[in-house]
Amino acid sequence: MPNRHNAKNGAVSEEHARFLRQIKRENIKVTLLRVGILVAVLVLWEIGAELRWIDPFIMSSPSRIIRTIGTLMSSGELLTHVGVTVWETVMGFTLGTILGIGIAILLWWSPTVQRTLDPYLVVLNSLPKIALGPVIIVWVGAGQAAIITMALLISVIVTVMSMLTGFMEVSDEKLLLMRTFGATKLQLLRMVILPGSVPSIISTIKINVGMTWVGVIVGEYLVSKAGLGYLIVYGGQVFKLDLVMASILILSVIAVLMYLVVAWVEKRYSRNR
Repeated sequence: MPNRHNAKNGAVSEEHARFLRQIKRENIKVTLLRVGILVAVLVLWEIGAELRWIDPFIMSSPSRIIRTIGTLMSSGELLTHVGVTVWETVMGFTLGTILGIGIAILLWWSPTVQRTLDPYLVVLNSLPKIALGPVIIVWVGAGQAAIITMALLISVIVTVMSMLTGFMEVSDEKLLLMRTFGATKLQLLRMVILPGSVPSIISTIKINVGMTWVGVIVGEYLVSKAGLGYLIVYGGQVFKLDLVMASILILSVIAVLMYLVVAWVEKRYSRNR
């Protein structure tokens, strides 16, 4: 009886409170395990480099990476290179997402266009984009435009195919009901397709974050005078492996931060929904 009375008054029952505590303990355990694995890897890496279990010149070490990052920060180079890569990534990500969703809407709107372009999308998706690097440089020049174009090519096709699949998975019953009431195609898109595809949009954006980073780094490998990809290439050419590992670490942290922003947006949407 007390549990029912508490439930009616909006209070949390004892069983529900126990369940919430169990979930909280599980989350804390997972977090500690994640941190523990990371710390263990870093400690073993540092010890292995100090005791020469691994070659510190080739594998570097956490302490040497930290010193390299400190040197880049003190010289002001770090913010310059990070700023260039982040700007290129944001531009490629934004353009790729908007253009990809727009093309997916066009293909959904016209089944004829969709059937016509479908084999071309498959070919473009399977084509190694780096093979187009020299052509892109000739078309748009050896600058940031080429890097952004490379990121766009890598992300936009994935966006189109993922979004089109999401559009096609919207319930036929809902579409039939709307058509019964005389809804136009624009109304179907605005009231059924797009709202019903929000989970697909968020999932595609998550994928796009990683794909855009790949495109930007590949572009910076081919043609760049600044950026984290440039630092990785330069460090490899002059055998500064500390610089390479430091750049990879910074790149990983920024990519995770972008992913967390998207995950936060998804969480807010799910909560509001």
